[in-house]
Amino acid sequence: MATVVIDSGSGNLRSVHRALEAAGCVPECTADPDVVRRADRIVVPGQGAFGDCVHNLENHGMREAIIEAANSGTPYLGICLGLQILFASSEESEGQGLGLLDGDVQRFAPDVGKVPHMGWNSVTWENSESRDPILEGIPQETYFYFTHSYHVEPTDSNVIALRCHYGHDFVAAIRSENLFACQFHPEKSQGAGIALLANFLKA
Repeated sequence: MATVVIDSGSGNLRSVHRALEAAGCVPECTADPDVVRRADRIVVPGQGAFGDCVHNLENHGMREAIIEAANSGTPYLGICLGLQILFASSEESEGQGLGLLDGDVQRFAPDVGKVPHMGWNSVTWENSESRDPILEGIPQETYFYFTHSYHVEPTDSNVIALRCHYGHDFVAAIRSENLFACQFHPEKSQGAGIALLANFLKA
């Protein structure tokens, strides 16, 4: 099955590609909307600014292709900015996100400590009674690698899959039907990250 990594011009594609290979597949990196529409799974990584990311997607016709794929039920894995662009807008910069989830993207308040939040931090399940298959084999309080200054605030708390604490609790991952997206970087999170990617490939 074809797993496609979206080239938005703002992600470390090589690290994501290597991590997916370690998880059991040979992904295709692309900025071609037609390839996205045909994909069996899409992975949307991203580093940098929200506005630059969505601007690059728009310029290559990728924004609508990703929306179409997501709305058709194609499994979507968002990483860092790939989580944030699921929302329509961000405090970080102008630009129209995908708007697939209601809510917004906010900067960490100054009182949380050093911003950006960078390094290893543990996550907690939002609902331990209904574990997501993508979290299979990932224990409570597993550590993942983060690097971000902004965090998502979904309108619907039911989409929250994982939380993390940095000054205050924030959303570390969401799940909404075929969409799973995380603020941390599984490709930088060693064994736990590879396990999560392998679970996504089984979805």
